[in-house]
Formats: sequence, structure tokens, C-alpha cells
Amino acid sequence: MKQTTFLMRAAVTSMAAATVVMASAYKIPEQSTRSMALSAAYVAGADSADASYFNPANMSWVEGNALLEAGLTYIHLPEVEYRGSVAGVPADDNSKTEDFLLPYFHYVSPKVDNWRFGLSLVEPGGLSKKWNGTAQKMKAEEFTLAVIELNPTVSYAVTPEFSIGGGVRLIYSDGKVKAYLQDAYAENMTGDTIEFGYNLALSYKPQPETTLSVTYRSNVDLDLEGSSSGFIAVGSPQLPYYDTPGGVSVPLPATLALAAAHTFGKTRVELVYERTYWSKYEKLDFHFDDDTVDAIFGNPIDKDWSDTNTFRIGITHRLDEKWTLMAGYAYDESPIPEKTLGFELPDADAHIFSLGAIMQVNEDFEAGFSLLYDSKDERTVHTPPNENGIDGTFKKGGAILTNISLGYRF
Repeated sequence: MKQTTFLMRAAVTSMAAATVVMASAYKIPEQSTRSMALSAAYVAGADSADASYFNPANMSWVEGNALLEAGLTYIHLPEVEYRGSVAGVPADDNSKTEDFLLPYFHYVSPKVDNWRFGLSLVEPGGLSKKWNGTAQKMKAEEFTLAVIELNPTVSYAVTPEFSIGGGVRLIYSDGKVKAYLQDAYAENMTGDTIEFGYNLALSYKPQPETTLSVTYRSNVDLDLEGSSSGFIAVGSPQLPYYDTPGGVSVPLPATLALAAAHTFGKTRVELVYERTYWSKYEKLDFHFDDDTVDAIFGNPIDKDWSDTNTFRIGITHRLDEKWTLMAGYAYDESPIPEKTLGFELPDADAHIFSLGAIMQVNEDFEAGFSLLYDSKDERTVHTPPNENGIDGTFKKGGAILTNISLGYRF
């Protein structure tokens, strides 16, 4: 019963683990053609409608009266291959591939004195992971997450060389998890939440060719509330069927970005250092209204995630009046330590490669395309120290993203 209770607890909390894929793991910081093409090395150099999201301070310097960008991002998550055992039992398995189509929208208003306003609607995180193996289904038969963020922003030009900005983050998150062990238990859990946060930005131009920027996104505690249903056919008391309200609380951690962009003739180079404060994610806390279910699953689980660093470089080259070419690279650390890594989020450090182009159709209208490849490092996990009984190697995984967009100045 002790082992079964442990496995059920992990299954119930898979959804909460899924809600935090925005920062490292399967985060989606690339929410525009330019950002994706530059591996998100697009902070100090943000110079279009998407500045409303990536660096609202830069809206003060965006050319044009008002700007609009709308686009679609296609995400392909290849299978994750696991070769090894769980609790000493062979458990080789491949996760299923997943595909998503995510729309986004950015807008920057005309100037009002030294003020400018923006609005972005994005989906900065999301994931669906499904496994077929018996050991994997005990904890993560399926978990799916959708995250939508509405981010109204404002900028103020303090001087022609110095601008500040910020905004309010309205975040909606919806998640689903399924877990199953034949003749022992089944778990189906759903939950959602609406939360608020903020973002701040400042940019300084020591010379016309150089921009230095700092952006900050606040921590947001995601308090998902929903319901859990299923059965427990082992131990005592057994529950042939239960359906109870429940929820979990996890942090969406703060993120700090330091960026510098310099233009050499027709080429701009940007460097970005990003720090994500995952150390706030110490434990996973959850609750159920049913006392019996809560007694079994209502204990906090250690996560002990670490703060992570991401290093980005992006190059933008103005080929001619019609074409702008872009390329980027990033190294992205995983926050998950070996001892708490599980099948719900088999993460590893990543190398990110990207490219893209903007075509200026006419003076006011543009079209863009970008492609990004997120390559996860192979990761071997041992028991001990792993607390989930995993002793094996995760391979493949990562993500492939493509993007198309239309932009308009008016």
C-alpha cells in the first residue's frame, strides 16, 4: 500500500508539474517571428509591435504611428525515448508525439506625448505528454496544459535616450492529468485558474547604435482549482468511485533579463542573459475536499528546483530594402534536479538554434517566417538519488517550432 500510495500521489500532482513548463523545460518564450528567429535574443533590440511583450520600454522608439502583428506558431514535440527501469522493473517506453497551433497578437499604439501603449495576447507555455508503458502510466498517462496571457503595457520616454515601461499580466491556465494502474487505481484530474502579475522594463541608448535593457517578469502563484475523479481499489479504505473538488498551488517564477544590442552597419548583434528564479519551487502543495482522498494524497512533495541561466545571441541583418534575415542560438539550463525528475516532465539542458526572415511587402505591410529547433541533451538518471525509482536514460525529445506572421504599420 505504501508504494501504491506514493505512485498515486505522483499521478495526482503531475498536472501541477505541467503548469510550470513555461520557464525552462518546454517553455515557449518565442512569441513572434523576430523572437523565434533570434532564439529569444530579442529584448534590447525589440523594435516592432512585439516590443509590447518583450520590452515595453522600447515602444517609445518604435518607428511608425501604430503597429500590429498577428501570427501562428506550430509546435511539434517529438517522442521522448526512455530506456531503463522503474523500481527495478524494466520500463522501456517512448512517449507519443504532440502537435499544437498557437495564435498570438501584438499591438503598439500611436504616441501620446511621451507615452505609448501596447497590448499582447500570447501563449507563453504549454505542453501535452502521453505515455503508453505501464510504469509511465502509473504517474503520467497524460498531462496537458494550456496557458494564455493577456499583457497590456505602457512606456514613457523620460529622455530621448532613456525609456521605462511595464504592464499587467493576466494569466489563464488550464490543465489535465490522467494516471492508471490496472486493478489498482484510475485518476482523472482537471483544473484551471486566472492569476495576475506584472512586468517591468527599462532601456538606455548610450549612443544611437547601442541599446542596453533590463526586463523583469514577476512571480505568479498559480492556484489551480478543479476536480479529481477515479477509483482506488487497494489498501483501506478503498474507494470504488470518488469525485471531489481539489487543487494545487505552484509558483510561476520571476524572470530577469539583461540585454545589450549593437548595430554594425546593416547588422545588429544582441546578447541576452536570462535568470529564472526556480528555487522558489521547493514543494508541491495540493489539497482535496474529500478527507479520505486528502489523507492519501494531501502531503506536500519535495521538488527542490534550482534557479537557471539561459544565454542567448541573435543576429539581425538588413539585406536590402525588402529583406531582413535573422539567426539565433541559446543555451538553456534545466531547473529539475536528478532526485525529483519524473516522467511527467523529463527535462534536460537544451541547445536552441533558429533562423527567420522578414519580407517588406510595401512601406506599411510585412510578412515573416521563422524556424526553431530545441535539442535536449541526453540525460541519465539513477536511483538513488532519484526519488521516483527511475534508473535509466532519456533521449530525443525537445521541440520544433515554425512561425508565420503579418505585420502592419498605420
